[in-house]
Amino acid sequence: MPSEPSDDAAAASSRGAGLARRAAHTLWRLVVTTVSSCLRYRVTGLAAEGAFFAVVSVPPLVFALAGGIGYVSARFSADQVEDVRRAILDFSSTFLTDSAVDKVINPTMESVLDGGRLDVVSLGFVLSLWSGSRALNVFVDTITIMHGLGGHRGIVKTRALSFVLYILAVLTGAISIPLVIAGPGLVRAWLPERADFLMQFYWPIVIVVCVCFLATLYHVSVPVKTNWSFNLPGATFSLVAWILGSYVLRWVLTATAADSKSIYGPLAAPIAVLLWLYLVAIAVLIGAAVNAAFDQVFPQKHTTRARLELMTRLRTVMTRETTPVPPERPDPPEPPEPPAPTQPVRVTPRPAPTRSAASERAVGDPAPRTD
Repeated sequence: MPSEPSDDAAAASSRGAGLARRAAHTLWRLVVTTVSSCLRYRVTGLAAEGAFFAVVSVPPLVFALAGGIGYVSARFSADQVEDVRRAILDFSSTFLTDSAVDKVINPTMESVLDGGRLDVVSLGFVLSLWSGSRALNVFVDTITIMHGLGGHRGIVKTRALSFVLYILAVLTGAISIPLVIAGPGLVRAWLPERADFLMQFYWPIVIVVCVCFLATLYHVSVPVKTNWSFNLPGATFSLVAWILGSYVLRWVLTATAADSKSIYGPLAAPIAVLLWLYLVAIAVLIGAAVNAAFDQVFPQKHTTRARLELMTRLRTVMTRETTPVPPERPDPPEPPEPPAPTQPVRVTPRPAPTRSAASERAVGDPAPRTD
């Protein structure tokens, strides 16, 4: 009897050790699969491509929005319009030289904000949609390939999905970025005193909005049906990596720009923006690799079936291309046509010629002599 508690404790300890070993093995498989996916699919290079197109899409979007403000500038005060113009000029000075800002950007902004420019709005939105959707197209393609479903979705559908995701990203950024930049203090000043209790939900709301957008990006990028909640691990990892990377980048830029002397000179601001967008892109792609690793370790029914169908199609195509085609055999000669049946020839006997008396006399009797 006294040995029963010790046996139960030993069994519980053995079960706990087994669970710990299985958990450690599963975690190790997830880490190895994630790292191998990042190395195989050039995550660092694709993140640089996405960051570049994201930077290219920002100036046209800003000018398009400024061109739209000109049509409704009568509803704003002169000070508000001047604040918008000053903010755009300050933003442009981070990418362009002072001469370009004074001679090109400033006159253009004065013309746009005075009455609106339809050409600026149209061209700005077109350029922004093209470059921004190109950046999202990098993410969509990479996420699809990481799940082993490259080529499952057509080019036209992928491009259309990139356009929709870019518009959704702009709307999400318009909500979340001001909340992050303004901070809780400014938001508290906007809220009435009765709504101060809402401040405790400030950062949870920002985090939930960002995680939901990332999970939606991962969810719609996979060309087959998946569970939306299955993308939450990658979205959470991506957000954490983005926040930590932003703090590290801020520390590096602060250290290298001490005493207002940056090692990058006048390019410090655009390089800082590009590096920050690069961190965002690489965090998103690593989060996609995490979701792909979860899909391999804990496979889903729809993605597994789609991968098998895709492999079957590829194997069929490769077999068809590698199998030698036998030479065509010449058609056998057609047998000669049988001769037409011949009709029997009837020979009609000809009657014997009759001799006249003169001819008989010439043949049988000598000719009479004439003296």
